[in-house]
Amino acid sequence: MALTRKECRVESGRGRPSIHYSGTMLGRDELAVALGAVARELQQAKSTHLLFGAVDAAVELIPGAEHGSIAEVRRQSRIVPKAESSELARQVDLLMQETGQGPCLEAIWENQTVRVDDTAAELRWPKFSRRAAEAGVRSMLSFQLYVAGGNLGALNVYSSRPGAFSDESEHVGLLVATHAAVALAGVQRRDQLEDAVDTRDLIGRAIGIVMERYTITGDRAFATLTRLSQQSNRKLRDIAAEIVRDTEAAGDQLRG
Repeated sequence: MALTRKECRVESGRGRPSIHYSGTMLGRDELAVALGAVARELQQAKSTHLLFGAVDAAVELIPGAEHGSIAEVRRQSRIVPKAESSELARQVDLLMQETGQGPCLEAIWENQTVRVDDTAAELRWPKFSRRAAEAGVRSMLSFQLYVAGGNLGALNVYSSRPGAFSDESEHVGLLVATHAAVALAGVQRRDQLEDAVDTRDLIGRAIGIVMERYTITGDRAFATLTRLSQQSNRKLRDIAAEIVRDTEAAGDQLRG
């Protein structure tokens, strides 16, 4: 039965339907409303909570999902668990990291959603699949997380039941993965900025030590560190860290 204009206004609140809306798509609007709520919650969340919020949304919204996680891609096909809804989800992510195989890595590198209907019968990744089944995970879905600039990682959801995920699960998961990718990109940018600030402070401390030790200007101290970095083929940050560490250790010995 078509909804009246008043009923649509009460039902939908903000972003209510047009005056021509018949109500035929009302049930399907629930997903759009839920995803909008997720986006607003992630926007307001502290950076440390962004990824966990995205994982919780995946478990809540994706049909069949019981557990979820986000894993970050690193060099040499390695993944690093970043957020999870349960200890079981983290355990399975670590299994993929340990064995170097599994749906998560496949999704990341093959640019494709990967569905596992039953780990007990899965032959693509024998070492991982056997251990995942033993841990209690029978079904999996892995979605690649990406934004402009390259791959970031994967959103994974798990179930204890074989055949738990459907085409609808993939459809909803792809929508949720979009929000998860933005959250992961934001966390990575934060980490990069924090690392840049830490590096600047560390190099500044090393420059101060070299200035005091050799009674030279800041420019000459920086040039000295740069030359050491080039000659030893080591990063400037590592040279600075070694100088600061050795100076602090010497100070501790004197105080002791």
